[in-house]
Amino acid sequence: MTSQVLVIGSANADLVVPVDRRPGGGETVLGGDTVLSPGGKGANTAVAAARLGADVALLGAVGDDPYGELLKRSLGESGVNTTLLRTSERPTGIAYITVTPDGENSILVSPGANSGLRAEDIDLDGVEIVVLSLEIPLETVEHAVAKAAEAGVRTLLNLSPAAELSAKTLESLDVLLVNEHEAAFLLDGEADFPKLLDLGPKAAVVTLGAKGAAVVTADGVTEVSSPKVEAVDTTGAGDAFAGALATSLAKGDELADAARTAVKVAAITVTRQGAQPSYPTASELE
Repeated sequence: MTSQVLVIGSANADLVVPVDRRPGGGETVLGGDTVLSPGGKGANTAVAAARLGADVALLGAVGDDPYGELLKRSLGESGVNTTLLRTSERPTGIAYITVTPDGENSILVSPGANSGLRAEDIDLDGVEIVVLSLEIPLETVEHAVAKAAEAGVRTLLNLSPAAELSAKTLESLDVLLVNEHEAAFLLDGEADFPKLLDLGPKAAVVTLGAKGAAVVTADGVTEVSSPKVEAVDTTGAGDAFAGALATSLAKGDELADAARTAVKVAAITVTRQGAQPSYPTASELE
């Protein structure tokens, strides 16, 4: 297997329900019709990269069930190399998503087959940049980062959902990608983004929602503004950002320029419903 970009991460079926408001504890709230679409942070990132023209493969796992077939079909149709996509005895992962009228979402993930992705599955042959997120076992993520560092493969880790990683893993990262909440998790509630580099990564990118992103390097912080858009669904926008960022980096762009492209991609994504179905192609950016 040779692909310029390798995404190691989850593949889920998204069950999305529009709601006027989220239910509280013990409360029942009626929602709209359920929409089924392919998702998962890994699959989303890979599809976003492929639609932008990247040579990308996904290392992940799905179940031998209709949801798994949905994901395989979506990945293949989007141009993602699925040679490393495993079929597990466990069911395909599912994300239960509620979306409120302002476009914000709440997500509950049942990992299923994603939990079975193991360190021995990792193949970095021909890879220039590896992209990881945390809906798969942490030990698999940390092994992949270590293996990539040894092989001289560039690493981009999307710390989502937020979790504690070893100091060695953080120190081995080329780019740490976090949103504001994940940055606060790492910095004990602070918003002093330059301190992210004190944790070890060579650089960091903090996504700031409608405000854009902040690129943190040893030279300082570069603010990247976002186009003004009307959001209808933010599901998968962070994954689209990650895929776009990786694609630009693989093409040789500097980190700040890659972030500018990623911000544009995420802005388009939030104006459309769903995760993967909302991702733009390279021609749409032009």
